[in-house]
Amino acid sequence: MKNWLWQPVDIAGLVFFRIVFGVLGFADLLGGFAYYHLWVDAFNPENFQFRYYGFEWLPSFPEPFMSLYFIIGMGLALAVAIGWRYRWTAPLFALFFTYYFLLEKAHYLNHGYLFCWISWIMALLPAWRALSVDILQNPAERSSSIPRWSFVILPFLMGVVYFFGGIAKINADWLLNAMPLKLWMKAKSDLFLIGPIVAQDWVPWIMSWGGALLDFFVVFFLLNKRTRKWAFGIVVLFHFSNHLIFNIGIFPYLSVILTSLYFGPSWPRRILSWISERWTKARVRLQDWQERVEGTVANPQRFWQNSPAWRPSLRLAFIALILVHTFLPLRHWLYPGDVAWTEEGHRYAWRMMLRAKRGRGHFIVKDVQTGDEERIRPRSELLPKQARKMWTHPDMIMQYAHHLRDQALAEGREVAVFAHVKVKLNDGKYHPYVDSERDLAHEEWSMLRPSDWILPEGEEE
Repeated sequence: MKNWLWQPVDIAGLVFFRIVFGVLGFADLLGGFAYYHLWVDAFNPENFQFRYYGFEWLPSFPEPFMSLYFIIGMGLALAVAIGWRYRWTAPLFALFFTYYFLLEKAHYLNHGYLFCWISWIMALLPAWRALSVDILQNPAERSSSIPRWSFVILPFLMGVVYFFGGIAKINADWLLNAMPLKLWMKAKSDLFLIGPIVAQDWVPWIMSWGGALLDFFVVFFLLNKRTRKWAFGIVVLFHFSNHLIFNIGIFPYLSVILTSLYFGPSWPRRILSWISERWTKARVRLQDWQERVEGTVANPQRFWQNSPAWRPSLRLAFIALILVHTFLPLRHWLYPGDVAWTEEGHRYAWRMMLRAKRGRGHFIVKDVQTGDEERIRPRSELLPKQARKMWTHPDMIMQYAHHLRDQALAEGREVAVFAHVKVKLNDGKYHPYVDSERDLAHEEWSMLRPSDWILPEGEEE
């Protein structure tokens, strides 16, 4: 391992991923711009937003600056794709995309979290050293090889998503009851062409067990040359069937492209070679690719990613990355109760599409001095998605309780805030979700200790 991470490998795979990564980043920002910003107005600074803890200070911009932010972000994504001033545009894109991700917790998606990680990692990789505008302008910087660590880090991240996604599916509802897929498939019966198929009783069971087995074992089959092609074929079928049934954005495309990297650093060049043997016209394209991608570096240590001086630091960074992506998906075991119910440890753990939850409720704001009480129904202030997510996420319930507290303080009143919430998990019944006697205005959220005001599933007040 000591020298394996620094062995030179073909740059072609990293260049291919850079291009697709930039295009997918553009598409994701374009979707957020068109839907969440222009259509829903989710980032209006006059509206309430659920911020991630530690990033409550993050501002939203008024118009026209918010639109300008999205336009600049999309431009940065395309600059990354073509490799234009990559050393500047890649970290700037990572900053812009992370800001977009952190703006609203109600919009959390696993692919957004994964894309943030990849964005910052790509900013550190020499992905611009071939087939880029930068190399056209400065051919002396061209390199046909990169240190192995700068390639394997990408399939490693995809492997983490698969493996821990498989572990998360080892639960009774998923394997023994095919939940929540039974509920979702019935709701998809009106889909064009495939609706009557997905509504069949056996489909949720195939998807539940097939998804669990694929996530848990696919990395092992991808690492084996004999089974790699078959595993990749199943991955493509799995992700694009999900894309047809569910609206999950760029995640299927990102997953397929990241999984393709298991074929090795030079697989794009091998594909072009295979095509060139069959079509004469493609041979010209291959030659053009080779002219742009291939090259020699007089001093291969001249870029820092391959410098011996950086190796101890990079090894430590690699170990830290492995530890982070091992601990975060398992941290929910530190909390009592079912994570699907409590949500403590759910985010950043690759627990994808594992539960269907519905909640309803209201807040009681009680004036400490006068004893007067006011019933608050947040739908008048929140967007529909915010309200829907809030009732099933205790940290967001607390955040809104603090928002009500702060509003009262701004009016010169001291209040206590109580939440009366009921939630149902999958096909279960509605049960009380939080202790309605606890004053949430004076509770604080902690990632290190459980919140004892979250009631166990099925417990009555």
